[in-house]
Amino acid sequence: MKKELGVQPYLFPMPTYMIGTYNEDGTVDEMMMAWGGICAEDMVALNLEADHKTVANLRARGAFTLAVPGTDTLRESDFFGIATSNKMADKFERTGLTAVKSSHVDAPVVAEYPLTLECTVERMEDEPYGLRVLGRIVNVLADESVLDEKGRIDAAKLHAFVFDQMRNGYYAVGEKIGQAWNAGAGLMKK
Repeated sequence: MKKELGVQPYLFPMPTYMIGTYNEDGTVDEMMMAWGGICAEDMVALNLEADHKTVANLRARGAFTLAVPGTDTLRESDFFGIATSNKMADKFERTGLTAVKSSHVDAPVVAEYPLTLECTVERMEDEPYGLRVLGRIVNVLADESVLDEKGRIDAAKLHAFVFDQMRNGYYAVGEKIGQAWNAGAGLMKK
């Protein structure tokens, strides 16, 4: 027997992606997001709330990186979903992660994330349900540690994690690894 739950955004798994942009002063902004994904061979679609600092950066710079975090960066990645650069200028620095400028787009590449898509903003569509950003993938970067013997990405080596929107958990290969909006909360008190 099934129970009706009404209208809910209940799909599992939800991805955990990290959007990297530069602020107007050139500092790094990183944001965790789950509502998005691949929408064409060389395109990604991101659904965001327009008031994010990241959205202002996307409009100003026309570029971003989209990275897949590994379980070794759960704390920092969760923090990027909790904190906002609108209120915390040193958000990225608090994590201790490192970033370098992409050689293909005007956006940062976080060294600790094993897989990064370098993207240009192709379109930003304000819709009644939120803002959709369409980005074109211009390059993919992968740590050699996540490649197989043929140079292809080995998903098992990514140690990626997904988001469970129904219970606010993070899961790696079916195993819960942390509590959303909690694992990185200690960094808020710095």
